[in-house]
Amino acid sequence: MKGLILSGGKGTRLYPLTYTRAKQLIPVANKPVLVRVIEAIREAGVREIGIVVGHTAPEIKDALGDGANWNVELTYIRQDSPDGLAHAVKISRDFLGDDSFVMFLGDNVIEGGISRLIRDFADNNWNSQIVLKAVGNPSAYGVAEMRPDGSIKRLIEKPDRPPSNLALVGIYMFDRHIFEAVDSIAPSARGEYEITDAIQWLIDQGYSVYPHVHKGWWIDTGKPTDMLEANSYVLEEIEPKIDASAEIDANSTVDSRVTVQAGARIVNSVLRGPTVIGKDTCIENSYIGPFTSVYHGCEIRNCEIERSIILENSRLLDIDQTLRDSLIGRNATVKRSDSKPSGIKMNLGDHGTLWV
Repeated sequence: MKGLILSGGKGTRLYPLTYTRAKQLIPVANKPVLVRVIEAIREAGVREIGIVVGHTAPEIKDALGDGANWNVELTYIRQDSPDGLAHAVKISRDFLGDDSFVMFLGDNVIEGGISRLIRDFADNNWNSQIVLKAVGNPSAYGVAEMRPDGSIKRLIEKPDRPPSNLALVGIYMFDRHIFEAVDSIAPSARGEYEITDAIQWLIDQGYSVYPHVHKGWWIDTGKPTDMLEANSYVLEEIEPKIDASAEIDANSTVDSRVTVQAGARIVNSVLRGPTVIGKDTCIENSYIGPFTSVYHGCEIRNCEIERSIILENSRLLDIDQTLRDSLIGRNATVKRSDSKPSGIKMNLGDHGTLWV
C-alpha cells in the first residue's frame, strides 16, 4: 500500500497567516500539521508517500525533503491548478500504479491515527473505505446518505439540505478501480472533479465502498478557530517532556503537563499545561496558560497568554492584558502602548507589528 497526501490549496481561510506560508506547515503543538499526517501514515506501516503540491511546493519541499527524517520516501506530484480531489488522484496515477493507497488531506488532524483503518482495509475485499464523522454543520462537507443496513446509498458534495450529519473526514482508502471512476466523471458545478462523485461512481457500478464512522475527534484545520481547537486536542495527547538542555530558574513554576524543548529558558514565570515551549524560546516574567503552543526562537516577557499559538521568532513584550484565543505569525512583534483594552483577540500575519 502507498500513501497520497493532498497538500495544495491556497489556505484562504487562514489569511493572513497563509499569505507567506503553506497552511499545512502551520504547527499544532509545535509540529506542522503535514508532518503529523506523514507520521500517521508511517505508523500504519506505509512508507512510500506521494504529496500533491501546488503553488507552495518549494516551501513544502524545503521543509520535508525526501522524507528521510521521518523514515519515509516522499515523491512530489505537481497539481498546477486546484481542479478537485479526484483530479489529484488522476494525476498521481504514475506514482500509485496498481497499488492500493490511503489518501489523506494534508490539513486534517484526527484522534487515534489510521493504523486500524489500514489493517481493516487490507484484511477485507473492499474496493474503497471512507471515513465519516458526525458533524454539526454537514452542509460544509461532502455528506453520506446511509441505507438502513448501514451501507452508503449516495454521497453529496456540500448539500443545501444534508440527508444526514455524516461528513467525509478527508481520509480515504482505494484500490486500483478508483482510476476507472476518476476517468468516468465530469466536473461539478464548481468546475472541479469531486472525489464524492468518483466514490459515487464506484457505488453505482457495484463496487464495495465501506463506511467507517469515526467516534473520536477530528479537525479540518482550515480556519483559525480550528487551528486552536486542534492545538488543544493534540496538547492533551502528547507526553510532556522537559529537555535536559532547557533552563528553568528557581523562581519559575512549571507544572507536570508542560513540554519545554531544547535550549528554552524559563525565568521567573508560571507555565501551566497542557502547553509546549519551543526550542531556544525565552519566557521571562510571564504566565503561559493551558492550551498554548509557543514555537521556536520566540521571546515573551511580561505577558499573560492562554489558549494561543505563537509561531517562530516572534516577540511579545509588556502586554498588560491577557492574550487569549489568538494566532501570532512568524517574526511578529506585539508590544504594549498607552491604551489599555479590556482584552485582546487577533490573527496577526507574519512579520507584522501591532501596538496594543
